[in-house]
Amino acid sequence: MALTELRIASRRSQLAMVQTNWVKAELEKAHPGLTITVEAMATQGDKILDVALAKIGDKGLFTKELEAQMLVGRADIAVHSLKDLPTNLPEGLMLGCITEREDPADALVVNEKNKAYKLETLPEGSVVGTSSLRRLAQLRHHYPQLIFKDVRGNVITRLEKLDSGDYDCLILAAAGLGRLGVGDRIHQLIPGDISLHAVGQGALGIECVEGKPEVMDVIKVLEHTPTSQRCLAERAFLRELEGGCQVPIGVNTRFEGDQLILTGMVASLDGQRLIRDQKSGASQDCEAIGVELANAMKAQGAGEILKEIFETMRPEA
Repeated sequence: MALTELRIASRRSQLAMVQTNWVKAELEKAHPGLTITVEAMATQGDKILDVALAKIGDKGLFTKELEAQMLVGRADIAVHSLKDLPTNLPEGLMLGCITEREDPADALVVNEKNKAYKLETLPEGSVVGTSSLRRLAQLRHHYPQLIFKDVRGNVITRLEKLDSGDYDCLILAAAGLGRLGVGDRIHQLIPGDISLHAVGQGALGIECVEGKPEVMDVIKVLEHTPTSQRCLAERAFLRELEGGCQVPIGVNTRFEGDQLILTGMVASLDGQRLIRDQKSGASQDCEAIGVELANAMKAQGAGEILKEIFETMRPEA
């Protein structure tokens, strides 16, 4: 039976609404007779802004409330930044499709007074704002002379804090800045040999209820196979390492012919230990490549590093 109405659950942050409205417009273009509505809500991660993300715990920090709407039948799909979507989903839900990826790189955004500097030339003691342990660990590894300070709030709020002088620079996702129309604030795209990006960064994940082929028929127009293969390899790598969104695990994926090459990184929080490796294989075996790389890195000590981090982050009894 063809679907006549589609209900989308979304976070209500500015970036989330830009992304959800893009999905809505693309689906309306592909299915002219379909009525699409959006239910926007705040998630736990949107509400708690005075605590570092890593200390809240990351089991569905930005997704739980949206998933609840689908599980009780109030929404058909949820639109997520794929990097926020846990690799193990609640029973009854599935990752329906993955959209074409924007540039997944991390970006340096600077206060006006630091326009003359790049990341590698920032003066000693410069204050760098980031809420990501992945960025923090990699940048501490390469630039121990810089000072790192947690920053929370939506992208526009963070930019306001930067411009008011609370920070000398910020590290943000290039894709998010572009989607919000502030791509001109990107001062430098950080190369992958300095900062590998988050799993799924730059792509959107459409989550939906299992066993609803009529919904899958509607959303499959958004699926971008090369992006999907890259992101499924990354997510398999993260899942096998048993890492969440808030641990220092970075990735990069690229194609060479029909070969998919996955690079992975695990680092200690202080940046002192950093393990990096890569594996490749046929693109259709994307998830197997992720699992193979995770196991290779566990053999090099990645598991011990992550165990120490989980112990550090465990809430006090």
